Amino acid sequence: MPSLNLTTTTRRESRQLAVAKDPNASKDKQRELVGKYKPTANRNIILIRHGQYVMDSKEKSLSDLGRKQAELLADRLAITDIKFDALHMSPLNRATETADILLQKLPPDLVRKMDPMLEEGPPYPPEPAAYHWVPSTNEFVTDGMRIEAAFRKYFHRASPRQTDDSTEIFVCHSNVIRYFVCRALQFPPEGWLRLSVANCSITWLQIRPNGRVTLKSLSDVGHLPHKKVTFG
Repeated sequence: MPSLNLTTTTRRESRQLAVAKDPNASKDKQRELVGKYKPTANRNIILIRHGQYVMDSKEKSLSDLGRKQAELLADRLAITDIKFDALHMSPLNRATETADILLQKLPPDLVRKMDPMLEEGPPYPPEPAAYHWVPSTNEFVTDGMRIEAAFRKYFHRASPRQTDDSTEIFVCHSNVIRYFVCRALQFPPEGWLRLSVANCSITWLQIRPNGRVTLKSLSDVGHLPHKKVTFG
C-alpha cells in the first residue's frame, strides 16, 4: 500500500499557490498571497479506546470495570485546560457508552458526531500473521477499505482558514487506533498488530501545518491505577 504523505498539497491548495506565485505579481503581493493560503494551525487528534467490555455477550456493553475506567478518564479530561473542538465516536455499544461517560464531564456544547467508519474491524493483513485470529479475505478487504477511508477523512492538515490549534477526540477501537498510528507515521501498515492499546487509554497525534505528524503519546493510561489497566 503506498503511504499517504500528509505534506503533499491538495489540488485546491496547488491551484491557490499557483495563483499566489503569478510571475506578474510583485514580490510583496506573492508573499501576501502565499501566506494567505498557507496552513498555520496544528490539528491534535486524541484517539481513545473504549473501556473493557463483556466479550461473551451479544450487546458487548461495558463491564463494571470498563465503566470505572471511563469515569477515571473523564475526570482526567475534565481537569485539563484543553479546549476540545469535537468528539467523534464509533456507533458500537462499547464506544458509545464510553463516549457518553466522557461527555458527562465535558462541556455540554461540545460538538459530538457518530461515524460508522470508526467501527472495529481487521484493517490490513498483519505480518507476522496471527494464528489465533484469522479474519477472512473479504473482511480484510471490506473493513480495511472502510478504515483506510476513515484515516483519509480525518488525518489531514488544518485548513488555511483555521487560525487556532484544534483538538478532536475519537472514541473508537484498538485495531482502528493501531492502524491510524501506523498510517499517520508512514510505518508499514502490516505492523499494526504489534502495537498494544489499553482500554480507555489516550493516544495523541499532532498534525503540523507543514503536514508532519508527531506521536505525542501512545496508549497513555496515567489516569488508571495499575490494577485497572486492561487490554481486552
